[in-house]
Amino acid sequence: MVEIHTTAIIEEGAEIGESVIIGPYCYVGENVNISDGCRLTSHVVISGNTTIGANTHIYPFASIGHPPQDMKYKGEASRLEIGANNIIREHVTMNPGTEGGGMVTRIGNNCLFMVGAHVAHDGLVGNHVIFANNATIAGHVVVEDYGILGGLCAVHQFVRIGCHAMIGGMSGVEQDVIPYGSVLGNRARLAGLNVVGIRRRGFSRSEIADLRKAYRLLFAEEGSMAERLIDVSEMYKENEAVMDIVDFIRGDSSRSICQPRTEHGT
Repeated sequence: MVEIHTTAIIEEGAEIGESVIIGPYCYVGENVNISDGCRLTSHVVISGNTTIGANTHIYPFASIGHPPQDMKYKGEASRLEIGANNIIREHVTMNPGTEGGGMVTRIGNNCLFMVGAHVAHDGLVGNHVIFANNATIAGHVVVEDYGILGGLCAVHQFVRIGCHAMIGGMSGVEQDVIPYGSVLGNRARLAGLNVVGIRRRGFSRSEIADLRKAYRLLFAEEGSMAERLIDVSEMYKENEAVMDIVDFIRGDSSRSICQPRTEHGT
């Protein structure tokens, strides 16, 4: 059964799955698809060409699917695709894509978006990602699986956040963050590996030890990054986590890689 409060407005054309609960004063637009088991607590507004995956829970005053905050947007029929089992808390905003970014903003499964978090146009957010209170990403940002964004952090457009990476609270991130990395500060600098998160994901002691060794080699002062990448990829070619970092650094990006702060503060 579907439960829709009498004060909620569901536009003709909206698709509502089974066992959906839509609370007081919610609004669901005509091109919205809400999958089975979703719950809109109250005062939730969902617009645009938006798909909500199964068992997602959206809290009051979230604004989902409205036009992107991009001056180049001309009303193109772009999309917002949200996966299953997500928790979207109060005052979260998520925008669809644009013609300049592939026409879609996509969010994976099992994510948590705390109060006031923002996902801008053309963002690609993976699975099991956490946005703490008021964490924001600009347009075209990629956040890979298990990424964690601390409270009040801001990520510049086109930046990539690697899998299992941790962004410290109040950090301003202008450069790509390697998988398993931990960054903090304004502007953010690489501060090591996200060891706490890696342990929580069940990585073994030996895997973490190899990651630490590879990290020290990659960001050593001797040689060039290209040379160090070759050395690390040869030494740890059987280590999937280390190769995640190597492949990420070698990947195509318009941003440089976030580096550790040197002894001279540069």
